[in-house]
Amino acid sequence: MARATHDLRDDEWIALVDAWGACAYCASATTALQRDCVLPISRGGRYTLTNVVPACRSCNASKCNTEVTVWLRRKRLDEAAFLGRWNAVLAALDRPVAGVSDGSDLGVEGIGISAPKSASPTL
Repeated sequence: MARATHDLRDDEWIALVDAWGACAYCASATTALQRDCVLPISRGGRYTLTNVVPACRSCNASKCNTEVTVWLRRKRLDEAAFLGRWNAVLAALDRPVAGVSDGSDLGVEGIGISAPKSASPTL
C-alpha cells in the first residue's frame, strides 16, 4: 500500500486555527488544539487543508477513527452547524468543500458525509 500524501503546511494549520477560533466540534476555546482529520487516515483521509480541523484533546480522542457525522450524532453535537461552518471556513480560505455550495446541500462529495435533509446550517 502506497503512503498517503500529507500536505498541510504550518501556515495553513495556523489559518485553520485562526478561522475556527476553537475546537471545530464542541467550540471549546482550549489552547491545546490538535489536528483532527475529518475523514480519518485509517479510512483514506490525509492531513490536508480540506480534511483537517482543530479539535480539543477530548473530541479528538473520542472521535478517534469514526466517521465524523456518525460521531457527531452519537455525541449529540450539531451536525448541520459543523458541516456548514466547515464549508464556510474553507470558503473563507478559498477552498470550499466539494459538492457544498450555499449550505443548503450539506453533502460532502467523495467522503460519504451528509447531513439530514431537513438540517439547515447555523453559522
